[in-house]
Amino acid sequence: MRVLVLGGTVFLGRALVAALAERGHDVTTFTRGTRLESDAPPATRIHGDRQADLTALPRAGWDAVIDTSGYRPAVVRASATHLAESARYAFVSTISVYDMTQPELDEESSRPPLAPGTAEDAPEAYGPLKARCEDEVRAVFGARALIVRPGLIVGPYDPTDRFTYWPQRAARGGAILAPAPAERFVQFVDVRDVADFLVTTLERSESGTFNVTGLPRTTTMGDVVEASRAAAGTASHAVWVDEEFLVQHGAEPWTGLPLWIPQSMGLPGLSNVNVRRAVERGLAPRGLSETVRDTLAWARSRPPDGAPAAGLSAQRESELLAAWRDAT
Repeated sequence: MRVLVLGGTVFLGRALVAALAERGHDVTTFTRGTRLESDAPPATRIHGDRQADLTALPRAGWDAVIDTSGYRPAVVRASATHLAESARYAFVSTISVYDMTQPELDEESSRPPLAPGTAEDAPEAYGPLKARCEDEVRAVFGARALIVRPGLIVGPYDPTDRFTYWPQRAARGGAILAPAPAERFVQFVDVRDVADFLVTTLERSESGTFNVTGLPRTTTMGDVVEASRAAAGTASHAVWVDEEFLVQHGAEPWTGLPLWIPQSMGLPGLSNVNVRRAVERGLAPRGLSETVRDTLAWARSRPPDGAPAAGLSAQRESELLAAWRDAT
């Protein structure tokens, strides 16, 4: 296939380019070219800003377009229209399009609209705007549209550190603050599994809408911590801290303490997303230990050039652990 990838090549785009190249496809990327890493996988590169000017981008000749970066509906509409002669258009959306207060999510679950007056750059706009972007792609490509809704994407080259924190924290050793209960289910997907699913589905000329994340109610927070400890191989132990205590002491969910969403937030759907449809089409989530091992190996190769993008600082963790010891 001759494939065009719209979006950066830092994380998901990088994994996609690598997967496409490994299978012998002809890959072109269209990006602003501001963050290309020296070891990026090979591809033909066209530089441009899709939000301003698409004239540098050939309209025809693409067997598939993969849009990894669409967020504003007007921009996605312009890209889809410009590339309407392409055979297929795959749009990378998100499970954030759903109402997370539902106990279980599937591809037909409700998608709340954008509340009137909400700014496009507001955090609560992310899911509704992605949903509208999906609609723009369908309006142009119809049955030729492929919509993929990943959950939290993790793995090597993740710039957000929302999962990387745990293997790195285990590598430091010592007492690891972990959000109780250890049995709480979490759900995420390795970036390479998302890339493999997209490429396989496009190779088969399939279309439709798919949730693409890990298997629901399979992996626990305890599994993540223990897999991280095993991969790190350092002397460490988990200290499981009560959720109410963490909330009272201002621990920040999700980014401050990655993967942690308090039950009091009322978002059960976030860790119970049905992926049966994608599994039937070939989604095969790799084992947790492989994701943790490879993520840690990549993290260790990064230059120590600043604080992580997510997670507790060593000082903040020590303060919370000391307060927990005093309280118990």
